[in-house]
Amino acid sequence: MTEILITTTEHIPGKEYEVIGEVFGLTTQSKNVFRNIGAGLKNVVGGEIKDYTNMLTESRDIAIDRLRKNAADMGGDAVVMMRFDSGSIGTDMQSVAAYGTAVKFI
Repeated sequence: MTEILITTTEHIPGKEYEVIGEVFGLTTQSKNVFRNIGAGLKNVVGGEIKDYTNMLTESRDIAIDRLRKNAADMGGDAVVMMRFDSGSIGTDMQSVAAYGTAVKFI
C-alpha cells in the first residue's frame, strides 16, 4: 500500500486534489480483568493509569491504520480534515474512530 498522507488541515500546501469521500477507521479495545483491578486501585489514590493510556495510544494507531486502508481502497492519495472521536462502551471498553475526507491528487 502506498503511504497515505493524513492531515488535520483542510488544504495541503502545494497540492491540488479532488474529493473522493468520507473515510474512517474504527477499533474497540478492552484490558484484561487483572489490569482493570489494578486500574480500580489506582483510581482510589489518583494519578495516571498507564495501562489505559497505552490502550488508547494503541487504539489510536489501529484506527489510523484502518483509516489509511479505507482511503487506499477508495483510490485516495491523502486524507484531509482527519479527526478522532472516542467513547466508552460499558465500564472497561473504549472505542476510537479516526475519520476524515479522502482526496486524490490531480
